[in-house]
Formats: sequence, C-alpha cells, structure tokens
Amino acid sequence: MNGWSFDRHGAVAVLTFRRPPVNLIDFAALLELGDLLERCAAEPEGIKVVVLAGGTPGYFVNHADLADLERAGKGLVPPEELGSWDRALRLLEEIPQPTVAAIDGLASGGGNELALACTVRIGSVGARLEQPEVSVGIIPGGGGTVRLSRLVGPGVTADAVLTGRTFDADEAVRVGWLTLLLPGDDFFGEVLRWTGRVAAAPAAALSSAKRSIVAGSRMPFADAQQLEKSLFRALSANNTALREDSNA
Repeated sequence: MNGWSFDRHGAVAVLTFRRPPVNLIDFAALLELGDLLERCAAEPEGIKVVVLAGGTPGYFVNHADLADLERAGKGLVPPEELGSWDRALRLLEEIPQPTVAAIDGLASGGGNELALACTVRIGSVGARLEQPEVSVGIIPGGGGTVRLSRLVGPGVTADAVLTGRTFDADEAVRVGWLTLLLPGDDFFGEVLRWTGRVAAAPAAALSSAKRSIVAGSRMPFADAQQLEKSLFRALSANNTALREDSNA
C-alpha cells in the first residue's frame, strides 16, 4: 500500500509514509496527510502525540514529486492540491498534539520541510537531512529557508541551502537541526518509548506547552511571556491535583 498508514500505540498515533522506491511526496499524499492530521486533532484526549515516520527503507520523506511541480508550473493543478503543502505544514504546527518526525534515513527537500514543521525531530544514526533545491535552480518553497533559519540560525541555513549538501545525523544534532539522536538497533522502538513518556502527561498540558513553544518562538519576548503566563494560569485554575496538594 502506497501513501500514509495510520497506527495507534496507546496514546501515540503513528503516520507512516510509503511510496517506493524513494518516498517522493506528491500532492495526493499531502492531501491524505492533512486529512489524517485533522483526524488526530479531533481526538485530543485519546491521541496525545503524533509521529511521522518513513516506511520505505533508507527514507523518511523525500523531496516533492517533480512531475507534480511540472504540472503546477503549467497551471494544471487544482487549488485544493496547490494548497495541500500549506495545509499539511500548518496542521503539523497547529494541531493540539506535539508532532514528532522520526527520521531514519533521508529527509530531503519537501520531506525535510515536513520535519521542520514538527515540534520535535528525532533521528537514528542513519538520518540524513538536506535542502537541495538551489542545485536544480529553485529554492525551498515550504518553509525550508525560514523554519530552518529560526531553528539553527542563518549561517548554518545558508550553508545547507546554498550548497545543498547532506547533513549526517551527528552534524544535524550538533547544530540543532535534529532535536535528539536515538542510537541502537531498534530505532522505532526507542521512538515509541520516548513518545510514550511524553504521552503520559495530561493532554491539556502537552497542548499548552506546544502552543507556547511554537507561537512564542515567533513573538516578541514580552508577548511570548504573556502567552505563557495566560496558558499557565488557565491550566492551574483547572488542575485538581494542584488543588488537592494545596489542601493537604
């Protein structure tokens, strides 16, 4: 089966992309991903973490299907498909659940842009990340320059985008492109253990923490701090465990 599959591991939803031989992402897959993310968003209590993974050995998600880009350039793509990139990236950032890119293999171009829109990027020792668009005469169009620059700084981003070179797992985690590295023979099992620990927290706290981190990173400091305080107060007012401790 090609496209995205949906699996549950307790409160962790895993969306796995398979499109052999090299996991190129196309408009149809992006529409499907958007639908699955909306499905997850509708279950904020039952699903606490959403993981994106690659199901083709050696690949997370590869760059955009060039046939799709050619059709788009000729004006042959309907508006729903053209909007599929923005929709999927926005949902990765805005659904209540923290989103995790589990990168075991190559995340290239648009596939890396999907990872950048996730809350956390976890890599195996075989993870490889790149934005190669400049080498073929274009630039990233799904946030590759903007999100990467805010994550690792403009200098590292310039190196990555202008050269199109591949960052291996060690370099990517060192510069902050990858959030963390999970070595070992059972990468996916380690991802599930890590996300399972995250999913043990209350859903409301996870959602508020994600919102404060993602939205706050784009605001002036004082506004971000105010957002954090308002989320903290809302959670505290509705936290029965805190009230029980204070009355003990």
